[in-house]
Amino acid sequence: MQVSSLSLDAFKEMDYWALEKYNLSIALMMENAGLQLARLVAKKATKGSVITIGVGNGNNGGGGLVAARRLAAWGFNVNLDLAVSITKELPKAQLERALLFGAKEGIPKKTDIWVDAYLGFSQRLPLSAVFTNKIEVANASSAFKISLDIPVGISKDGKLTGFKANQVMTLAAPKTILEKLPSAVEVFVADLGIPKSVYDHFNIKMPDFLKDQLIAL
Repeated sequence: MQVSSLSLDAFKEMDYWALEKYNLSIALMMENAGLQLARLVAKKATKGSVITIGVGNGNNGGGGLVAARRLAAWGFNVNLDLAVSITKELPKAQLERALLFGAKEGIPKKTDIWVDAYLGFSQRLPLSAVFTNKIEVANASSAFKISLDIPVGISKDGKLTGFKANQVMTLAAPKTILEKLPSAVEVFVADLGIPKSVYDHFNIKMPDFLKDQLIAL
């Protein structure tokens, strides 16, 4: 019997299996995630929108930095809230590219769209003071809020105890934890380029990415 969503632990296994069996690099999937995130943000933005993307020092932050680069390339005003020093190889390379493309470091006085790419599905609670403070600043903003994969600080029962996302773009497959979000939160699933055989192996139906690479759930 197929499942309709995956637990975070099951998705970690799926992600790892795709990497090992199909030689899908983290860098390639980071690019795919970032492009899809940029597309979602662009749908909400106008030409004059001020966008802030919060990032950490992991792969989720790298995806956010790819989105920053793509949005800056499309002419948007993109700002980067660097929660911590970006020192890991892939996110660091993405940061350098985003800055070269025109993204700026720092939080502007006013933000129209705030993107949470601070931490990914491996985040652990309680959050450190650094991320708690970042979330407080973001939540105090009147900006429309979008989270990459899962909202940072989300509780195990799906409550938005951290970043108060209006939209969530989850990666590759629906996550069980997101089914418990308030009904007002829009959830999308984005294509990472993982083949159907991986979905079959984990007994979950592959979203119809042939129809659209970004699907509303």
